[in-house]
Amino acid sequence: MSPKQTPRTSGGGTSRLAGAFTPGRIAMIVVAVLTLVFIFENTREVRIRLLIPEVTMPLYVALLVTALLGAACGYYVAARRRK
Repeated sequence: MSPKQTPRTSGGGTSRLAGAFTPGRIAMIVVAVLTLVFIFENTREVRIRLLIPEVTMPLYVALLVTALLGAACGYYVAARRRK
């Protein structure tokens, strides 16, 4: 019997879900969770100077915006590198 003709059992083989959790993806999930915990633990109001205006906002908002901008920049660089 060739490998293509072997019967598939419900318990045998690898599942599609197991292939989705690679070590790199697990590491990114852990980093994302730790980042969110850090952001939401820092909720006090801070004054931030954006070139000329001074803005008062919760620190978690500033951290979240910074993290999102960093992720967008990283995505852009990775997309440009693939081309």
